[in-house]
Amino acid sequence: MINPDIPLAERLRPQSLDDFVGQEHLVGKDGPIRKSISMGILPSMIFWGPPGTGKTTLANIIGQSMHLPVKLLSAISAGVADVRKVIEEARNRGKTLLFIDEIHRFNKNQQDALLGAVEKGWITLIGATTENPSFEINHALLSRCQVYVLKEFGKVELNQILTNAIAKDEWLQKFKIECAETDALFLYSGGDGRKLMNMLEMLVSTSSKKTVKITNVLVTDLMQQKSAWYDKSGEQHYDIISAFIKSMRGSDPNAAVYWLARMLHGGEDIRFIARRMVILSSEDIGNANPNALLIATQCFQAVEIVGMPEARIILSQTAIYLACSPKSNSSYMAIDDALALVRDTGDLQVPLNLRNAPTKLMKDLGYGKEYQYAHSFPDHFVNQNYLPEEITGTVFYKPANNARELEMKNFLDLRWKDKYNPES
Repeated sequence: MINPDIPLAERLRPQSLDDFVGQEHLVGKDGPIRKSISMGILPSMIFWGPPGTGKTTLANIIGQSMHLPVKLLSAISAGVADVRKVIEEARNRGKTLLFIDEIHRFNKNQQDALLGAVEKGWITLIGATTENPSFEINHALLSRCQVYVLKEFGKVELNQILTNAIAKDEWLQKFKIECAETDALFLYSGGDGRKLMNMLEMLVSTSSKKTVKITNVLVTDLMQQKSAWYDKSGEQHYDIISAFIKSMRGSDPNAAVYWLARMLHGGEDIRFIARRMVILSSEDIGNANPNALLIATQCFQAVEIVGMPEARIILSQTAIYLACSPKSNSSYMAIDDALALVRDTGDLQVPLNLRNAPTKLMKDLGYGKEYQYAHSFPDHFVNQNYLPEEITGTVFYKPANNARELEMKNFLDLRWKDKYNPES
């Protein structure tokens, strides 16, 4: 007998890898998670991916397949005491799979509390996060875990989830459901399987008839009855942050503040917004205004200290400053060009005169010989080659045509005789 109070997504949660939809790169025939289960070897893991892509479900399936007791904690409500309780139980009873949802919300002390138990093998940890683990998970914990990236569902997976739900759920089978059009349903789901099933359940439960014909108009009308929609992990998340960045790059502070407001209104992570402004300050402004990087970095630190709602003011101030700054991508292009050359030419030898010579043998081999110390020359400059012989004379940095970088160009021209030309 079905319980209508249990959401559809929970009623139909897969119980085995064979029922699991999507993430073939992880659980398919040659997927690392399927192989780990078959070999009986289970590392601690971090699942990184958007909501509704199967992180919790996959953890449960792994626990059942490995015959391990599974303990579920949410970083929103759990603290160090809860973690230590699970660890103590595992220590006394035997290995336990501990799944922590939204592990990025744990602070450093809470994450550190897991280290010993993971290292000693008392628990196998599976942490789920929608945020980049490189930024949000302590390096000590991250080094003890295998990171797996879960992808948002595409149309094929979403259609399979929809078809399975209609075919298998007892409550849905009481209705005659016709999927005449699914484009809007898939679009509004944002690649989130749980959201897809929630929308399906809402469409059916709000119908006054036993026959439900799903159309793009029906889905759109249902979604428009809600307040302004902002999916922090779906398509709008990426579209709006893209519009925000492009507005600042395009020197339009009004548009930048509008898109900032859209993100704040939708509950976007203020650290994510600030982090993107730090990147923009170097990628799109760079040496045209070196203060931009300092201000963006201070913004990131300030919003972490202050939090919302006051952080909105700091974010607005910084967005306007960046939008009104002169722009240059010279540094960005320089490092990309250098990396491309490194990939093409491999590990070229460091010229002997630039090598360090800490031993007599190295000195005898010519290490450091004929190196000219710049501070021993007028203006602290001497014209000598600092690149491998094979790429001598290569120019990566081409100053842009703005006041600050023209100063830098003049500085370089006086020393390198027109080697640095913004037009080249």
